[in-house]
Amino acid sequence: MTDAANRLSFDADPAATAGGFDVSGLQALAASSAVGQGRGARAAGSARRGPFRPEVWLNARQRHASRLAAHYFRAFDVLAVTAVTLLCAWAATPGPLLHAEASRLAPFALGALTVLGLMRSLGLYRFARGQKASLHLASVAGIVAAGAAAALISGGLLLGAEAQWSAWLVWSGLVLVSLYGLHMGWSDLVGRWRASGALTPNIVLVGATRRAETLIREALKRRDLNVLGIFDDRLARSPEAIEGVPVLGTADDLLTHKMTPYVDRVVLAIDPKAEARVRELTARLRTLPNEVTLLVEPNGEAETRSALNRLAAAPLADVQGPVDHDRRAFNKRLQDLVIGLIALVLLAPVMAVIAAAIRLDSPGPIFFRQRRHGFNHEEIVVWKFRSMKQEAADATASRQVTHDDDRVTRVGRFIRKTSLDELPQLLNVLTGEMSLVGPRPHAIGMKTGHVESARLVAEYAHRHRIKPGMTGWAAVNGSRGPLHTAQDVRTRVRLDIEYVERQSLWLDLWIMAITIPVLLGDRSAVR
Repeated sequence: MTDAANRLSFDADPAATAGGFDVSGLQALAASSAVGQGRGARAAGSARRGPFRPEVWLNARQRHASRLAAHYFRAFDVLAVTAVTLLCAWAATPGPLLHAEASRLAPFALGALTVLGLMRSLGLYRFARGQKASLHLASVAGIVAAGAAAALISGGLLLGAEAQWSAWLVWSGLVLVSLYGLHMGWSDLVGRWRASGALTPNIVLVGATRRAETLIREALKRRDLNVLGIFDDRLARSPEAIEGVPVLGTADDLLTHKMTPYVDRVVLAIDPKAEARVRELTARLRTLPNEVTLLVEPNGEAETRSALNRLAAAPLADVQGPVDHDRRAFNKRLQDLVIGLIALVLLAPVMAVIAAAIRLDSPGPIFFRQRRHGFNHEEIVVWKFRSMKQEAADATASRQVTHDDDRVTRVGRFIRKTSLDELPQLLNVLTGEMSLVGPRPHAIGMKTGHVESARLVAEYAHRHRIKPGMTGWAAVNGSRGPLHTAQDVRTRVRLDIEYVERQSLWLDLWIMAITIPVLLGDRSAVR
């Protein structure tokens, strides 16, 4: 990572080159492009390089190598914990270690496995941007404490009166000191990499729009993201630069641009209502090896910061390797089956009481069925307890629920407010049509005002890249119930896409754990 031969460094000379990348090539390409003819004159000078020009340029291969450092970090941790464990086990065991009783070795082994397993599963090798070293070290201490507890409890059960309390405490102390020393070094090394720009994400924007301008302004304040350039098919109407970031050509120019090997992500910053343009650009850019992200229209500074936080998040590689979507889907399905079946058994009496109350309260069926969008736009039939009068049932959600809605029954008002009307969806979870956690399924043809909700946000369909859920990231962040305005739809979609990108076992468990407190604590949501 520090070898100058593996870096691309540029000084004030615009013709300076290294590793085959010429900064002046940005100007030459734009000037020689058939589409960019007539723009070469205004492409001259340092403006073509923009305010985000990195001091050190690393291509994708070199940047990926730095992020793989997490694997080396974990290897050193495994060696250190193993060495301390063998040393303490040898010191606490009379005679040769190979002839020792399994009951004497088991506590040390269990403690070591607990520490190493938690270090990996809790993401202590990601070193996310903005994470404080003190918080990281506190997490290490907590994990070592859990390993010590595992060793002490198992040792006490296995050995009883012969328990070696002092040996296990010495082991935990040595493990803590070893990991503290290593992780202080890892944190310092990662900090230096970030300071040099080796881990700062490089992005390009497609679309010379107001959204691009807002994003660039905020990025200039933060300086944790490099916006290398802008590409826009409408060159005749686009400026030569936005906030100093140059417009380098069209989307087609991006496909063959010399900058591409140094780009981590391509961000579409175009009008969300231009659905056809979004689809067309996405299809054209799909040939790029770079990840393409749709920027859901930020509304205000808070949402702009949230979007930039996700773009700038450049943790080191997960030591489990690249995301295996099949394995993640299998783990999520297993989680749904186990927890969903337990929940169905435990909540069966509650569901029976609700069914009886609905039957006594108003004429009509107990359950309400509605066709909704599932995974990848699949049409599924979602089950709910009926909360409206039978004659007022609205299968397409053409009119969303409001306060004091005259269609809602007395029992319906209570079960909607407490979300108990959603309990029959456990059946959808067990059949595999839904998940316990995911974007809430919306009715097919659901309208916000007089416009179909799916037409208000271009990225709406991207919330269907994962199974819909009984609860979700949007639900626990205040976006639940009816969507009465276009801004409500945009907020819901933004949160849903954020969940799709972040989904993990631990995030799902956290969302399930806080769902009930959040729902009970929200008195303002219309249900």
